[in-house]
Amino acid sequence: MKTWRSLVAAIVLSGFLVPGTWLVLAPVAAQSVDAITVEGNRRIEAETIRSYFRPGPGGHLDQAAIDDALKELVGTGLFQDVKINRVGGRIVVSVIENPVIDRVAFEGNKKIKDEQLSAEVQSKSRGTLSRPMVQSDALRIAEIYRRSGRYDVRVTPEIIERSNNRVDLVFTVDEGAKTGIKTIEFMGNNSYSASRLKDVIKTHETNFLSFLGNANIYDPDRVEADRDLIRRFYLKHGYADVQVVAALAEYDPEHKGFQVTFKIEEGQQYRVATVSFRSNIAGFDPNTLRSLSRVSEGSLYNAEAVEKSVEEMQIEASRRGYAFAVVRPDGDRNFEAHTVGIVFRVEEGPHTYIERIDIRGNGRTRDYVIRREFDLSEGDAYNRALVDRAERRLKNLDYFKTVKITTEPGSSSDRVVLVVVLEEKSTGDFSVSGGYSTTDGPLAEVSISERNLLGRGLFAKASVSYGEYSRGLTLSFVEPYLLDYRVALGLDAYYKEQLPTAYTSYGVKTIGFSPRLGLALREDLTLQLRYSLYQQEISLDSAYANCNNNASNTSLAFNPTPAYIKSVLGGVDPTNSVSSGLYGYGCYGDGESTLPVREELAQGATWTSMIGYTLTYNTLDNNKNPTDGLLIDFKQDFAGVGGDVTYLKSAIDAKYYTPLVSDLVGLIHLQGGLLSKVGNNDLRMLDNFQMGPNLVRGFATGGIGPRDITYASFGAVGDALGGTKYWGASMELQMPFWFLPSEVGLKGAVYADAGSLWDYQGPTSWAATGEVNTAACKCGLQYDDENVVRTSVGVGLIWASPFGPLRFDYAVPITKGKYDIVQEFRFGGGTSF
Repeated sequence: MKTWRSLVAAIVLSGFLVPGTWLVLAPVAAQSVDAITVEGNRRIEAETIRSYFRPGPGGHLDQAAIDDALKELVGTGLFQDVKINRVGGRIVVSVIENPVIDRVAFEGNKKIKDEQLSAEVQSKSRGTLSRPMVQSDALRIAEIYRRSGRYDVRVTPEIIERSNNRVDLVFTVDEGAKTGIKTIEFMGNNSYSASRLKDVIKTHETNFLSFLGNANIYDPDRVEADRDLIRRFYLKHGYADVQVVAALAEYDPEHKGFQVTFKIEEGQQYRVATVSFRSNIAGFDPNTLRSLSRVSEGSLYNAEAVEKSVEEMQIEASRRGYAFAVVRPDGDRNFEAHTVGIVFRVEEGPHTYIERIDIRGNGRTRDYVIRREFDLSEGDAYNRALVDRAERRLKNLDYFKTVKITTEPGSSSDRVVLVVVLEEKSTGDFSVSGGYSTTDGPLAEVSISERNLLGRGLFAKASVSYGEYSRGLTLSFVEPYLLDYRVALGLDAYYKEQLPTAYTSYGVKTIGFSPRLGLALREDLTLQLRYSLYQQEISLDSAYANCNNNASNTSLAFNPTPAYIKSVLGGVDPTNSVSSGLYGYGCYGDGESTLPVREELAQGATWTSMIGYTLTYNTLDNNKNPTDGLLIDFKQDFAGVGGDVTYLKSAIDAKYYTPLVSDLVGLIHLQGGLLSKVGNNDLRMLDNFQMGPNLVRGFATGGIGPRDITYASFGAVGDALGGTKYWGASMELQMPFWFLPSEVGLKGAVYADAGSLWDYQGPTSWAATGEVNTAACKCGLQYDDENVVRTSVGVGLIWASPFGPLRFDYAVPITKGKYDIVQEFRFGGGTSF
């Protein structure tokens, strides 16, 4: 019995060890920190390991404290293994340290750079190796590739052991092929075709042009954003009950692509029955906001217009001193009549102030460039409408991939912190572009630009162009916030040279500069003020020489070659008796070119000093590919602030787009202009409006309006003289090609144009100094200036190609002037590469 009791006592005193585990049977086993021995550590100090053991009262370690220390040591990620044993009267902590990563490398990654992957993985050089972290990093790399559309990616981590407990970590990537969108389908879309809805979303099906972008690559975030785009599209067109209930993406292994399906419940289309205003703020008359409403009785319900109305009303209330006013729209739906009554309620919102504005993610863009897009600052009343406007402005800067403004609690219940989270993107562009048009021939341009120069929000661009008929150099600079005000200062300097073409006998050199100021009067109304100073000089082709009239005097004249005269005479030999009046003196028209051209040549280079403005009203839904809205430009320029030229030139251009049935878009285009003489100076030919296909399609450049017919009896029609008055009207119907994918960007158009240019004002008799041999020159100008309405009908092909916008037009004139020049086919476009 005594022997048995002794054995039990020995067990109690010595403890019973299970590897990595303590079995403590009595409090007498508790130890102090000083009794801990550390084994196996190479880089990590023993005291650091002991610091994880926290003794209880009396300085002793109980079993719970030892268990906690074991968990914390394992959780540090510094050790492969940790064991705690008791040997005699001491605690022995045995550790095996994790290796140190000498380097992290990536192999097989051709599509994503090492720098991008290194920033995403948690395993770092000179850090400790953690196998769970390595597996997490491999999954993270695979996710990055899936985000770029490569769902067949495989990532294999490999640990290569080195000396001194160091390793190399290598991630081997098998990128696989891109996984595109094979089909996009819609379910429940009864009111709009699939092709129309494909124009709304950002995701596109894979086609032969997909290599130029990545919109065909499956991205779950983009698909989810497309759900909201579809919903907002329906809400904008009156479908107040619409729901996009699902956006399903299924991978087809056989075709190695995704099929994306959007399920839509359209509901009924609603119209606005009534629009009313109410307020519970004392002294505030809500009806004063009526002019800011963008919805009206009888119109289709438009959620986007309601949102913009609320924003403008709330901002206006804030301007009137009601800083905490909140405008909330309520809709009273009549499900039987399919109408909705809208009530704008003005209420007193919570008295919350902005404590701070935190900006995150702007490594390059200066803080003040971001802050100036806000109409509020620290200490101001919190206004959600102004915050939303600032977010929209920041997105429109095109400096950032993503912009998100959120709120966090401030230091007290009435304080909030605005957090602006940004992801920057490249803002510099270098492009080499080329194009061809039936007017200007082939043209090449090299340009370099920066939208966010030095991170200060400045814009700068330099471009050089060289073509068959035109050449030029342009330098542009824009400061969008002059003296911290929302006024844009721009400066353009340019040199342009327009050479003689098949439609003009002369060329024009222009050199000048133009400072300008632009300011937004409203979200849809902008004003630009400008000053222009430039020099113009006319020149003749080298084939044309001076006309020798007598021994003492030479008058400048258009002197074409016999081949040129023969061409304008329709093949008549210019040396015969019939055309001797055109060739007898080696000069066009018996010693005389188009008289206004001679006048410009005699005057030499002239300076124009001009001030002007442009007022623009823009409600287009999309500036690049509009389907709805109004765009009006009204311009006036006054020349005569110094210089050699005086006139007042006014022009208006209005375009109205409206969606018609199905996917058809209607366009009405109206334009007009007036040139007025100012002071005693006569107008020049170069001051007049020159019109052609820009007014009525089917005519050549400068093909309509007043024209020199001094030598029409010989079959020669001279240059276009231009006019001081013009008007134009056009109706166009644009439609997609339903048999083609919408992302190809092809549309067809049919149109009818009408317009006129008339009232030439310029030189009609020779006014140059010096004697003129009147026997050799007829010095009067005969010109056709009949106010004829030109009309045409035609068809067009519009391609929003990845190479730039392209348009092909074939128009047939219905009515025209006697001396107008017809050009039925017209093509224009360009490319960047």
